[in-house]
Amino acid sequence: MGGTIVEASGLRHLYGQRAALDGLSFTVSEGDVYGILGPNGCGKSTLFRILCTLERPQQGTAAIASVDAAKGGIRLRKLIGVVFQNGSLDRRLTVRENLIAQGHLQSISGPGLQTRVDELLAEFGLETRAGDEARTLSGGLKRKVEIAKAIIHKPRVLLLDEASTGLDPAARREMWAALNRLRTASPVTILFTTHLMDEADNATRLLMMSHGKAVAEDTPERLKARVGGDVVEFESESPGLADDLKKRFPVEVNESGGRISVETPAGHRFIAEAFEAFPGRITSASLHRPTLEDVFFRVAGELLEGSGTEAADA
Repeated sequence: MGGTIVEASGLRHLYGQRAALDGLSFTVSEGDVYGILGPNGCGKSTLFRILCTLERPQQGTAAIASVDAAKGGIRLRKLIGVVFQNGSLDRRLTVRENLIAQGHLQSISGPGLQTRVDELLAEFGLETRAGDEARTLSGGLKRKVEIAKAIIHKPRVLLLDEASTGLDPAARREMWAALNRLRTASPVTILFTTHLMDEADNATRLLMMSHGKAVAEDTPERLKARVGGDVVEFESESPGLADDLKKRFPVEVNESGGRISVETPAGHRFIAEAFEAFPGRITSASLHRPTLEDVFFRVAGELLEGSGTEAADA
């Protein structure tokens, strides 16, 4: 990887008395696929708007390729491509026409624009759909066109804000296959936000956010390695079971939203011991290997599934 291309330092942003960002700092190296994982409402979209120059941070700084996001304006926008949660395609224009219109917005025209559009249609496997109106495309194909639009001017950084929202698993895989081909074909850094565990696994480096703060950062593999052995989850209607498990066994116990999670080297044995120690108090138990959600649960003490919408309150 190259040097630092995205940097945030001490970002703080309030909505009323609530801090959407609370001293957030991180750096992204050139060539990274940098993921930001957290539940809805944790501040991801506020950060995204700051990086896109749509909002100024109240405290702290953010920069892309050393251009200050609060002051760079047009200069910074030339360095980035952006894919928002909500689609930006003109539904009645064809795929090719959408790309040409975006090229004009980026001051690209003439034979150079036509060549670039042809390149992108081939890169994303859209040649046979070039003459189709955008409204006729599936969700996955629309996302491909959105990404093609975002990179028509060959930006150094591609920003994706919950870009797979509304896509089924197959379309999400298709989108990420296209992004990985893009990385192979061009030197672009990708920064994406998500609340989905499987999508976060696409990151080469991952930042976990909770309540506007960074709570963990590393590769997905190293983050999952922090949770040793097995993860056992209990369901119970018995008050105080989590505290009683902590007192009875030398294990890490977390509780949030009615979920009790236990880290243990030997999950099957622990389940049997727990049922024996607390007869009638455990409704059900499940066992799995550590996931990114388990890591997030451990470091943030909350589940990844958030509530509400970031556009309104984050």
